Amino acid sequence: MQMIAHILTALVVLIHLYIVWLEMFAWTTRGRKVFKTFPKELFEPTKALAANQGLYNGFLAAGLIWSFLIADPVWQVNIRFFFLGCVAVAGIYGAWTADKKILMVQTLPAVAAILAVIL
Repeated sequence: MQMIAHILTALVVLIHLYIVWLEMFAWTTRGRKVFKTFPKELFEPTKALAANQGLYNGFLAAGLIWSFLIADPVWQVNIRFFFLGCVAVAGIYGAWTADKKILMVQTLPAVAAILAVIL
């Protein structure tokens, strides 16, 4: 089960690295294709806001990457729980305030990883 927990955590990391790239570097290009309901004329004026969001997603990814580097198994699990929990809460809030799809893209993988770590 530990291998599944590692794989699911790595999946959450990859999702967040993609979000970092999308929000920090591709907001006005690829972002328009991903966020189709967002008014096209607002992409350029919200570029700095999106980059700020991307940076926060980068911190979540960094924390999860850090969890792979911790030798002590108890602390590895503690740090992983903390950052996966942050991802899950951010996903719930995002689904509530922005787009319901966030629940599937962000929250579900984080909760699956949390369950795998528990088991």
